[in-house]
Amino acid sequence: MTCFACILTTTALLLASGAVPGALAASGDATAAKAGSASAYRPVNVPKRAQSYYELNRGVDNLRVRRTASGNLLRFSFRVVQPEIAQVLGDKNATPYLIGQRTHALLEIPVMDKIGQLRQTGQLEAGQEYWMVFSNKGNVIKAGDRVSILVGTYRIDGLVVE
Repeated sequence: MTCFACILTTTALLLASGAVPGALAASGDATAAKAGSASAYRPVNVPKRAQSYYELNRGVDNLRVRRTASGNLLRFSFRVVQPEIAQVLGDKNATPYLIGQRTHALLEIPVMDKIGQLRQTGQLEAGQEYWMVFSNKGNVIKAGDRVSILVGTYRIDGLVVE
């Protein structure tokens, strides 16, 4: 005669170890297993606190990274609030990089023969919107990934690719 507590303990151990088929579906984790490598978190834009930080300390707001041209290009756009702080973003000699936090990919701005770099350079003006385009050949960075923008010592972290 076996005790009831021993049966409950054995059943709980079998369910926890996944030895019982259907235990995963019964425990409610079927959606997590079905998702595979996709993140369970919804991508969100930059939080309000971070927006105010970037506005005060980096001189920019309205930060966005979007996929264009079937994902082969990533467009980083921003609006300048304080040009004296954000002047490095318009510096022609500074090299901007886009860093993928998931893949650790380092993307650069492509240079066209007759056009030059695919970015806006020059004197920045307050209230104006500017952009930079990064090459994402092979779709290394996908929608929903978090990325960072690095231009010299100027860094913007935690942007979500739309």
